[in-house]
Amino acid sequence: MKAFFDPGQTAHDPQTFLANGVLRPSPEQPRRAEVLHEAAVAAGCEFSVPEDHGIAFISDVHPSEYLAFLQNIHARWQRMDGASEEVVPNVHPNRHGVSYPDGMVGQAGWHMADTACPIGPHTWASAYLSAQSAVSGAQAVLSGEQAVYALCRPPGHHAFSDMAGGFCFLNNAAIAAKALLRAGCRPAILDVDVHHGNGTQGIFYDDPEVLTVSVHADPARFYPFFWGHAHERGRGPGEGTNLNLPLDRGTGDDGFLAALENGLERIELFGCDALVVALGLDAHENDPFQGLAVTTSGFASIAARIASLDLPTVIVQEGGYLQPELGPNLRSFLEGWQG
Repeated sequence: MKAFFDPGQTAHDPQTFLANGVLRPSPEQPRRAEVLHEAAVAAGCEFSVPEDHGIAFISDVHPSEYLAFLQNIHARWQRMDGASEEVVPNVHPNRHGVSYPDGMVGQAGWHMADTACPIGPHTWASAYLSAQSAVSGAQAVLSGEQAVYALCRPPGHHAFSDMAGGFCFLNNAAIAAKALLRAGCRPAILDVDVHHGNGTQGIFYDDPEVLTVSVHADPARFYPFFWGHAHERGRGPGEGTNLNLPLDRGTGDDGFLAALENGLERIELFGCDALVVALGLDAHENDPFQGLAVTTSGFASIAARIASLDLPTVIVQEGGYLQPELGPNLRSFLEGWQG
């Protein structure tokens, strides 16, 4: 399988992660990418460094005001007396206000949903390269590849059009889907991360041209909490083109595969001719987030069932955190896909 990754994606090295009121090391470490790269090579992936396709594909999803914020906020932040080494907001307006602030502290709160997405000196560059991996994956599919793996790190599915969150800055799956749409395809996004792809849902919630399907742990008491519930179906012209399939905490292979069947049926009925899989490996039973209990062999079954749709597919890496089975989980998925 053809694959894309740029070593510069590892330069982003977040140090701040506030969980349950406690400051902890970020689980989204650069080492994740190294482990995933090694596993993908072991599964037979042939990696290339992605081309720089420029900003246009990214700006199909993210407005220029937000991109300017991501590109410049760290340098601006460092000019503030007593500033932290990373940009971490201390105020979150939740968009109830109507005025966009001039000051950097206010803008950080506006554009950053939580404290899991600190912006450091290399965040923009790494996120940009991660997005280029996704675009290169889409372009390879458009050129005739049946399935391509984009090792996107930092991940993307919690990023809204103008707001970072949950380790994510640019929504790589949405960018890949928009690249396919731009070329005349009718794409669907299938998210199998343990966390709901709330940013992806938000980007396409009013859009009838892209179907979004997510199988994930029930957000009633699990991140991202406010999105991912079964009643969320899309809005306006996009009503009926968003499908959430939340699962009880601790659900294993059989329950996950049963929900997946419902998602795949909807994808087939949508009549799509290209697929983006937002691949999270954090649904594993030993992942640090402990949301679901998919086994390593279960990832092979999940992959084989999705691959049976026989759609040109961009596999975009999302979550999956450092633990002994992280690499084997990716290898299982990719080998299951390839049969």
